[in-house]
Amino acid sequence: MVDRPSALASEHGSTTIADQVVAKIAGIATRNVQGVYAVGGGAARAFGAIREYIPGSGSDTTSGVHVEVGERQAAVDLDLVADYGVSIADLAQAVRRSVITSIERMTGLEVTEVNIDVNDVHLPGDDADSGPDRRTQREQSSGSGEGEDGGGRVR
Repeated sequence: MVDRPSALASEHGSTTIADQVVAKIAGIATRNVQGVYAVGGGAARAFGAIREYIPGSGSDTTSGVHVEVGERQAAVDLDLVADYGVSIADLAQAVRRSVITSIERMTGLEVTEVNIDVNDVHLPGDDADSGPDRRTQREQSSGSGEGEDGGGRVR
């Protein structure tokens, strides 16, 4: 490992970034990749679907995202569901690129690894009765890249 100076520490003080912040950035960056149907395992998606109906609870952008954050580096583990027909190898590469770029640009932390667990494939028609179209939610959320809703809701 090359010891490089951190943008988060200077002679004027230091900046710490909470795990929750990095997890939220990673979750939004993952959801914005074409071919990612949802983020989170089955239980996390089920809980997220219930949470949609609780007033004031919003969506959980960190569901299915686990991070370890140090003083200069971060590591990310993701659980996701891919759209059927998408090359999972290409999808994983695109997710890694999106997550690494977003975290490094927004926090100054070096991302050492992004581990991806694809735990399901979404088939067309699987969610015929499950509410708004996920692609519409992605388009609505891709405006500024800011805000808590970020990507679509977790199902």
